[in-house]
Amino acid sequence: MTRTLIVGSGFVGRALAARLTTAGESAVLASRRPPAAEGAAPWVALDAADATACARVVDEVRPDRLVLVHGPSDVTWCEAHPERAVALHTAAAANLTAAAPGCRTVLISTDNVFDGASGANDESTATAPANAYGRAKLRAERIVRESADGTVLRVSLIYGWEPPESGKWLNFFSACAHQLRLGGAVEAPDDQWTTPVLVEDVAAVTAAALPSGAPDLLHLGGPDRISRAAWAEAVADGLGVPRSRVVRVPKAAGRYASRPTNTCLTSHRLDGFLAERGLRVRGVTEGVRTLLEAAP
Repeated sequence: MTRTLIVGSGFVGRALAARLTTAGESAVLASRRPPAAEGAAPWVALDAADATACARVVDEVRPDRLVLVHGPSDVTWCEAHPERAVALHTAAAANLTAAAPGCRTVLISTDNVFDGASGANDESTATAPANAYGRAKLRAERIVRESADGTVLRVSLIYGWEPPESGKWLNFFSACAHQLRLGGAVEAPDDQWTTPVLVEDVAAVTAAALPSGAPDLLHLGGPDRISRAAWAEAVADGLGVPRSRVVRVPKAAGRYASRPTNTCLTSHRLDGFLAERGLRVRGVTEGVRTLLEAAP
């Protein structure tokens, strides 16, 4: 049975582990702390910045494939700790590719490797990160692309349900939905654009990219280019609450100031890749409806 070691047991890592396990494959999650939610996949403790620990876990798990969803993803934290962010992202990529030389490796990267000047960034667009998170991820990308069998999968803004009790509403949809369901208002910039991707679709595309032969660089963005404010209004529509509860603000006024104006990804490779594997990526309207129908 093919075994995948997923380094990072957060939102995306857990979704991928569930996808692989459902497909009858073996998946092992690895992170410094146990996953916030229980799942079918086993977990091992790992500080990916520790080379000795990486070698030990690889020796124990003996993976056929690696997926790296590692490193701090909070853009605001990275901006406040830029050197630490680079150190954590690059150490994990270097340690794990060294510990498992020749192992098929997929790195989940970000649209923040672009400066946001363009509304459409495909695989041929020159990188120009405008924040510390983007710079850290780009450094990790280079390590993986230099490995024997690596793919970098850059993903636009990922969304799905996260529990409010976690205290970490890390994705925009979940934060909006919880706040609106509680009767509150949501502030959202109307001048920051993204191409959102449902977390289950990210897991499906990542799983499809695991066999060798996938492109060494692939962009995964949703089919809709939408402002955060319009997206929040779509969530309000789905919940049946007034759009007036979404307060449109400029990006510079709040926590999104360090995000690029356009965190949008396009691709000249994705359509063919999906068609060959019978996959598709859902748009915002369908994604919101799907999530609300399964609301926890």
